[in-house]
Amino acid sequence: MRNDLTFTIIKPSAFEKNLTGAILETITRNGFKIAAMKMVRMTPEKAGLFYEVHKERPFFNDLVEYMTSGPVIVAALQKENAVNDFRSLIGSTDPADAAYGTIRKMFAESKSANAVHGSDSDENAEREIGLFFSEEEIYLK
Repeated sequence: MRNDLTFTIIKPSAFEKNLTGAILETITRNGFKIAAMKMVRMTPEKAGLFYEVHKERPFFNDLVEYMTSGPVIVAALQKENAVNDFRSLIGSTDPADAAYGTIRKMFAESKSANAVHGSDSDENAEREIGLFFSEEEIYLK
């Protein structure tokens, strides 16, 4: 299990508001290297698979609908202690509770349209990266 990789999605609302460049600049300014990145439009099947851990939760269908509502940017990020450092950088799920200077405080609209996803464990980072990238698409330094 690698601890120097994490996964992020710049979500549809942030993409639609043209915040992608500012978010990526914040990520790289904080020491993360982009190991892989692409723009995709998630299908309902892909979004359902990605969020299957929430399948029984009442917000699951709304989450899948939101994540398929427009393009997203998916990326594998490299940095020592990547998952924990990225979770700190993105801030609380609810931007109202997020610390000053975090991505969600600066760019999120609401708890549901919170600008970015970040893996919550090394295991999930590996799984999530694998859903979107082949080994040949990942450039590690």
